Amino acid sequence: MKQNVHPVLVVGAGPVGLTMAAELARHGVRCRIVDRLASPSAYCRAIGVTPRTLEVWDDMGIVREMIDAGLWLTGMRLIVNGAQPKDLLLDLSDLPYGHLGLPQYETERILGERVSRFGIQVERPVTLASLRQDDDAIHAKLERADGSCEEATFHHVVGCDGAHSTVRKALQIPFEGERFPLDFMLGDVRIDWDLPRGLAMRAIHVREGEAPDMFIAIPLPESNRYRVSMVAPDTPPGGSLDASAEHGIQTERAGPPLPLLQKIADRLAIGKPRLSDLRWSSIFRISMRLAQRYADGNAFIAGDAAHIHPPTGGQGMNTGIQDAYNLAWKMALVLKGEARKSLLESYEYERLPVGADVVARTRAQSESIGRAEGKRDRLADTQILISYRNTKWVKESLADEPPDLAPRAGDRAPDCDGLRMENVRSPLRMFDVLRGTSFVLLIYYSDPLQPAQTSFLDNLASGLRSKYGSLVRVVLISNAETGNPAVIGVTIMRDSDGAFATAYQAQSETAYLIRPDGYIGCHMRPVTENGIVGYFDDLGLR
Repeated sequence: MKQNVHPVLVVGAGPVGLTMAAELARHGVRCRIVDRLASPSAYCRAIGVTPRTLEVWDDMGIVREMIDAGLWLTGMRLIVNGAQPKDLLLDLSDLPYGHLGLPQYETERILGERVSRFGIQVERPVTLASLRQDDDAIHAKLERADGSCEEATFHHVVGCDGAHSTVRKALQIPFEGERFPLDFMLGDVRIDWDLPRGLAMRAIHVREGEAPDMFIAIPLPESNRYRVSMVAPDTPPGGSLDASAEHGIQTERAGPPLPLLQKIADRLAIGKPRLSDLRWSSIFRISMRLAQRYADGNAFIAGDAAHIHPPTGGQGMNTGIQDAYNLAWKMALVLKGEARKSLLESYEYERLPVGADVVARTRAQSESIGRAEGKRDRLADTQILISYRNTKWVKESLADEPPDLAPRAGDRAPDCDGLRMENVRSPLRMFDVLRGTSFVLLIYYSDPLQPAQTSFLDNLASGLRSKYGSLVRVVLISNAETGNPAVIGVTIMRDSDGAFATAYQAQSETAYLIRPDGYIGCHMRPVTENGIVGYFDDLGLR
């Protein structure tokens, strides 16, 4: 009797694993998700949510819940060497979202509820004991707390199981890099001071030839609560690092007591604010490491299993969530038979350079902390600038060069507002148009359609619908207030105030094929059915 083969096993139910499970389900593929912990962690580890991750959650349909549970981070009060405080306010008003402060346990709660709504439950506590794969499937041994074991077979396994990843070790993927030469302390505390709500605080004393002394406080949604971080003393409570840290993996040990955190705050923060109500604290050392590869056969790794680095800029969790967001739609298409397996090769090709950049950039920022404050690009930590340009899975086909600021194939598709649709009373955003699991073919015409153009769009929509069904939606965007006839299979939008033309630097008869993850897969002018079909063939769609 042939053994039952499950589609996907997701190992690890943190933010990355939960995103992977939720996105697979949204794209029509069920998975099993397991975690070695009996219950989710109640500790506030990751806090910062980037504008790009909020765009991901917008597409997933959970951004409102996340915003309601969080606190907008508006900037930072900086104190260097005891000088007068300087408030560095961050203006991201030209982006759809700003930076959000959200404790990791809230992120996991909302993602977990999203997964549950798809009828998928996290299996706890379950440990991946072993993994072996052949050409067609992966055979996993799962162990439960009562000692019972299960042998199960899957088409794919995704390791979202952190820096100590069992999946990565089973695949024998090198995790290369080195330890950061400092220990750090974290604490979740109440602070009584007059810092405006939403503003973080960074107090630094720069020491020539040594690591800076620092006290950093990131606000939490609860009134007067902060997650504080600082460099640990040379001989902190809890003793020396355990053996696993000597191999360069992120490691924690007994947390520091409140008096030690207060001592550092007294030394660095102006006014010696009072710390109280310590809920949780930790001392840890973190490495700067990058997996040599993100995939091996039918198995993949994502998040901290693939990249770890200093927490500067709040990039870690966000990068991992976007790893999963990139992989899930591709894996779903392959498992549903709508794309060739070769599409999965693009995951490592696109995401490994992103991980490498984050590791290098956060290391450089951490090593220069206190020496170049306030001089960085305001978009550096937003993740809006991530691009997959010049890779084999995106295509640029233009009759002439576009304007310098025009988005290209591989770039994130910009949002814009003011789009009007007949008989819909309120204006729409571009993200409203793109939301969903399909590819969206945007075609821009600056003037009313001529009969030949109407006929072309009708034939294009019909041909794509016949070949790809609901996998592709066609949207016409025009400046014209009147004169565009209805076209079967085409959604017609009016760029009422020119916001689309400005955001995309659009020229008439330009097409943008937007992938399910919100990146421009194909940028084409003039658009042809053969060009679109050719791109899909190159991508591996069937």
